[in-house]
Amino acid sequence: MTEWITGRNPAYEILRSKRRPAHRLWVSDSAQVQGRLAEIIDLARTRKIPVDFVKRNHLDGIDSHHQALALEVEPYPYSDLEAIIRKAKSQNEPVFVLLLDLIQDPQNLGSLLRSAEAFGVHGVVIPAARAASVTPAVVNASSGATELLLIAQQNIAQAMDRLKEAGGWMIGLEGSPEAQPPNRINLDGGIGIVIGNEGQGLRRLVRDKCDLLMNLPMQGQIDSLNAAVAGSIALYLARQARTR
Repeated sequence: MTEWITGRNPAYEILRSKRRPAHRLWVSDSAQVQGRLAEIIDLARTRKIPVDFVKRNHLDGIDSHHQALALEVEPYPYSDLEAIIRKAKSQNEPVFVLLLDLIQDPQNLGSLLRSAEAFGVHGVVIPAARAASVTPAVVNASSGATELLLIAQQNIAQAMDRLKEAGGWMIGLEGSPEAQPPNRINLDGGIGIVIGNEGQGLRRLVRDKCDLLMNLPMQGQIDSLNAAVAGSIALYLARQARTR
């Protein structure tokens, strides 16, 4: 079953990456064809994807925030954990993976995937059930970063075991008294950063499999950050440590 992707950056990245087939591009007949929209149309035509100029209400029926286009594509092509590990080896780098334990909000998932791509992770692992998956809403929230990432759907605890075999230390992010601040944790080797559910945090089994727990010390009156913000900060700190 196909799906519609809206938004200029997501459509552009899908067409540029060529990772999944696209069937047709709808463009509002009232849009000014310039800038990124012109690039999208050129990419579609280069790939011999039909481009149809349609009334705006056709697009409104798909998504009210369509940015004057909609691209019909095949479902998201998930990768697997072994491909993520091979990518790290091919780059001669210790593994750097983001593991998301039951993140359920599509906006949070999209934001985390966008940060993961920006900070150079080798891949992301999400559960196959009871969590947000890579839907058109997530593609949009990630600004198309999904199309540039290796994302595997797998049991999180099992993925952690395999990443340990590949030389990674599993670092769970939480605000418990046992958690250590980033300056006391070595983030420049092989690591998997594990982010828990928005409300419940890390599940017991997942938490127990973590080698270390990390917190983000704060000075304001708000005592916690949401999963997407906290995870993005952790990824940034890891990237900084790996590039010193």
